[in-house]
Amino acid sequence: MKLVRYGNPGHEKPGMLDTEGRLRDLSAAVTDIDAAVLSRHGLRQLGALDPERLPLVEGSPRYGTPVAQVGKMICVGLNYADHAAESGAKVPEQPVLFMKATSAIIGPNDDVILPRGSVKADWEVELGIVIGDVARDVSVDDALNHVAGYTVVNDLSEREFQLEHGGQWVKGKSCDTFGPIGPWLVTADEVADPQNLALWLEVNGHRYQDASTRTMVFGVAHLVSYISRYMTLLPGDVISSGTPAGVGLGLKPPTYLRAGDVIELGVEGLGQQRQQVLAHPADR
Repeated sequence: MKLVRYGNPGHEKPGMLDTEGRLRDLSAAVTDIDAAVLSRHGLRQLGALDPERLPLVEGSPRYGTPVAQVGKMICVGLNYADHAAESGAKVPEQPVLFMKATSAIIGPNDDVILPRGSVKADWEVELGIVIGDVARDVSVDDALNHVAGYTVVNDLSEREFQLEHGGQWVKGKSCDTFGPIGPWLVTADEVADPQNLALWLEVNGHRYQDASTRTMVFGVAHLVSYISRYMTLLPGDVISSGTPAGVGLGLKPPTYLRAGDVIELGVEGLGQQRQQVLAHPADR
């Protein structure tokens, strides 16, 4: 299934794409795409529905993030060897974890607003992992049973905030609008191998990132198991699994986002995002 949330910000409705890619309204079946829906039991109930019998949504409504009320957004750093190299870092022996504030989360095609005074805003296409059932110190072999599905994430970063303002990375990762998620949540049963998905990103039509999840240092099952050792993963939590080479920081010379830029990105089978970059109101 491809599950979505559509409508104006703060007033999204649950939806599902049918076999023809048309948007169907799920409001009569569930109140939202939330923790109850994302459990194995909840997804089985949704899977029993006939999409063709659901109301067809006309037009082209806005898509919000496909998961309501994300509790935690956990990000993985340096999880592609080529990205570690371009960042001047060693390939980590264990996953590098940091958090992105949930206040950064926006819909997949919403505007990205640069923080006040930003000069080093950067892009990062990533595979997003959505937790479906509680995962607490789970084994690698059992880890994927706790995954509801997958989505596209743009883990935007302000590199000056991240690397030059002291402390941990979270300051450079949590600016408002720096967490586009979506457009869809594709349930795990429709993703044959999360370690064999192409992912790409372009800015103003120029392709900067073009890779595959098969080159991850730590795969999805390892990440879910590893993270669940240190914190309980709850339904609706999102893990952003790291980015391949091609970020602005790693270019020679480094290249960063400016107002007026257009970012487009996608992951194979999981849809595409498009964001217009706007200046902070104080900088306009």
